[in-house]
Amino acid sequence: MSAQSTDAAPLPFVRIFSDGACRGNPGPGGWGCILRHPASGSEKEISGGVPLTTNNQMELQAVISGLAALKARSDVEVVTDSTYVAKGCSEWMPGWKRNGWRRKEGTSWKPVKNVELWQQLDELLTKHKVRFTLVRGHTGHPENERCDELAVAAAMQFMKG
Repeated sequence: MSAQSTDAAPLPFVRIFSDGACRGNPGPGGWGCILRHPASGSEKEISGGVPLTTNNQMELQAVISGLAALKARSDVEVVTDSTYVAKGCSEWMPGWKRNGWRRKEGTSWKPVKNVELWQQLDELLTKHKVRFTLVRGHTGHPENERCDELAVAAAMQFMKG
């Protein structure tokens, strides 16, 4: 009988704070996130934007970018003010996948909105152990406020004039 250990090394813990912003909906948009590794105290801010998008797309992109920036499988807490992202990942996505990335609207089936982003996020969620914490936006949560600043600054790069 072999003495194989079933104890895997614990995953590194990372907290990702994320937010998206849009100047008009649709309009120029941006996203921002903070990756914090409490054990080492290291922190990294990343952000980006696109000229024409929606707020929901930017909320999704913030989480996608944060998870994609991780170099190793991690235990991740995503802190977001987006009910759309948090519920989408924890409640709605399993049904969408079962139904071929479609959702029931009345008596008919419709494609899930932003399906390409949801599919990217789904793939990243399989690479990490992820849970979501929902916070209220614009209520003085320091990291959420900072992510909003990053997202708005990224969106403003695309404003005309």
